[in-house]
Amino acid sequence: MPDATQTDMPEQVKIGVINVAAFNNMAALLGYIVPAEGPVFAGSAVAINPEKVLSASRNPQLREVIEAADIRYADGIGVVKAMRRRLGRHVERIPGCELWQELMLRAAHYQVPVFIIGAKPEVLAQTRDKLIAAGTRLAGAVDGYFSDEAALIDQLKHTKPRIVSVAMGSPRQELLIQRLRQAHPDCFYMGVGGTYDVYTGNVKRAPALWCKLNLEWAYRLVLQPSRIGRQLGLLRYLWWYWTGKV
Repeated sequence: MPDATQTDMPEQVKIGVINVAAFNNMAALLGYIVPAEGPVFAGSAVAINPEKVLSASRNPQLREVIEAADIRYADGIGVVKAMRRRLGRHVERIPGCELWQELMLRAAHYQVPVFIIGAKPEVLAQTRDKLIAAGTRLAGAVDGYFSDEAALIDQLKHTKPRIVSVAMGSPRQELLIQRLRQAHPDCFYMGVGGTYDVYTGNVKRAPALWCKLNLEWAYRLVLQPSRIGRQLGLLRYLWWYWTGKV
């Protein structure tokens, strides 16, 4: 890949106790991670939504995990609205699932080596095959049920990927990323939760209209009524927004 200087990180907006990078849109973030000319950004990224803001305010350990990421981007519409009000300009929501898929396409275009970790063996195999079919230069793939972390680290050192995505759920994936970065720092790491399941069609994402209206949370609630407790907790965030605390 060509050599060039990494562009500057955009300004940070404090949402609750978390500083969130004010990327204008997904294209800006993708260009920051994998510049058209220049090396892949070496660091990590974590998606920020209202639930994470609330959890971080109550849990110092989770806050430390989130703050350890180099890029904290706005995944939730509640975070986006707070940022727009603070900045007085437009900021787009960047859904983590879509970001990962677009990042894989960009990696394929620039032939950046990718390593995927996490999910069930069968889901990981489907993800691997689909990525390879799309032209991704896949350096390796390890499912989420591995027992030898040292062996995984050896694989990373041997295959030298420049992008690693980990699908194991928060905060487990972020904690693993911290350890992997110590062994293989010259790489971009991204926690992606259940993204592989969505990518392979094993889990249905909200219909396009629901996504456009920023109602994915409501769609998930319809499918999983057990989430009601978590959703009710977001009323606290809404109160913070109305009172100007975020």
